Amino acid sequence: MVICSCNSLTHKDVESAVAHGATRPSEIYAAKRCKAQCGNCVPGVVCMLKEMRMRQLQAAEALAHAACLPVAAQGGALSA
Repeated sequence: MVICSCNSLTHKDVESAVAHGATRPSEIYAAKRCKAQCGNCVPGVVCMLKEMRMRQLQAAEALAHAACLPVAAQGGALSA
């Protein structure tokens, strides 16, 4: 899906930039070597950025929580 028609910025471009560490809209545009032109895309980029960052944080929390569980709670068997 095209997010910014001025720069041909797609949702895949936003996803890629966030996966490579972008945490600000300007970093997303910089990853595509462009900048916001008319500004109509900025709210959509910000929304996608927040959503993706939230998913990253939730995944990291789930991973950290899973690492703290005993082996039996993770589905492993305890041997006597």
